[in-house]
Amino acid sequence: MLVGMVVAAPPVIGVLALQGDVQEHLISLAKCDVTARPVRRPEELDELDGIVIPGGESTTISKLLDNFELLEPLRAKIKAGLPAYGSCAGMILLANTVLDGREDQHQLGGLDVTVRRNAFGRQIDSFETDLDLAGEKVHAVFIRAPWVEAVSGDVEVLATVPVTAEAGDAAGRIVAVRQGNVLATAFHPELTGDERVHRLFVDMVRGLTGSEEK
Repeated sequence: MLVGMVVAAPPVIGVLALQGDVQEHLISLAKCDVTARPVRRPEELDELDGIVIPGGESTTISKLLDNFELLEPLRAKIKAGLPAYGSCAGMILLANTVLDGREDQHQLGGLDVTVRRNAFGRQIDSFETDLDLAGEKVHAVFIRAPWVEAVSGDVEVLATVPVTAEAGDAAGRIVAVRQGNVLATAFHPELTGDERVHRLFVDMVRGLTGSEEK
């Protein structure tokens, strides 16, 4: 190593650890050469370069955000530009508008999209399929998943369900989006062992922090 050379520390990415697929996201992030840590307290947000909102039950996570006094601080952080990635329930919480949600459900916001909660049906309607995600083939797992009904503003559509006879009403539905520093998927990449979605998010974070992978 050259004398005086400064090596940037790896980004610190938190996973909201109130309910859902927390450990799976932590494992996926660790494979992307970042510092991954669970987040349960408001003061921990100040230590992060990015945050993941995991899959789980969106109304439960919403209530726990309020109970743990994380709702307003996290909402403010995302609005101020903290990169965020949400999978399944995380997509619902990051959407500005939710259809079929509960009246007492809170939104973190950050995505100028309309999402339909549990759009793909109940647990028994869970399924898997291959998607073209920003030019790459990704195997996607959908579990009581939402889909995006509408996008506006500068939202970029990254993936849709393939139009096939087997897809039924889901054919062509939007299942991955990005808007600025916010990324969301209706599916669960943390359950497949494929880190490409997480690496996409890590690249977003690195682009803001100026830290390059060594």
